[in-house]
Amino acid sequence: MSGHPAGHGADRVVWQAAAHLLAYPDEDFWARLPLVRQAAGARFGPFLDHLARVDRGGLAAHYVETFDFRRRCCLYLTYYVDGDTRRRGESLAALKVRYRAGGWELCGDELPDYLPVVLEFAALAPDGAAILRDNRAGLELLRLALRECASPYGSVIDAVCATLPPLSGAERALVARLAGQGPPAESVGVDR
Repeated sequence: MSGHPAGHGADRVVWQAAAHLLAYPDEDFWARLPLVRQAAGARFGPFLDHLARVDRGGLAAHYVETFDFRRRCCLYLTYYVDGDTRRRGESLAALKVRYRAGGWELCGDELPDYLPVVLEFAALAPDGAAILRDNRAGLELLRLALRECASPYGSVIDAVCATLPPLSGAERALVARLAGQGPPAESVGVDR
């Protein structure tokens, strides 16, 4: 476990590979898979072994079932701490500012807290690892949820978490609280 503040080269390879492995398994996913195996196969052995046993349609169905239909397995990191509140909008805007400061502009309609985007930024930007560390509680909640539903994607998150410093006491307490009660919800403007 390295956890170097700026991210060692090996960590950056893990983050780039994880960004790819956590994206929807379309044709590009399968085309790039040999490169991922070559660059970081040892770190993602359990998941890559799973890919060798599953058909493409089965993986796509599992991806949708896991990440689109299970709130607890959300790939949008700020959701874990901010929920669907105005504060989340502020967190998303702050991420966009950090990306611009790192020389990045988001293309398309992807939100800046989408884990594959965060991982790619962490892999390529000099201070990109800070965003992963700042969202450590969300990563841990995702890791726990994937483990609970026995998803093979859990091993991908395990590999990412292994590159980061261990959870601090405050992060551990936040994870425990959010695991018990879920993300915050806003009741402003909602009739009861």
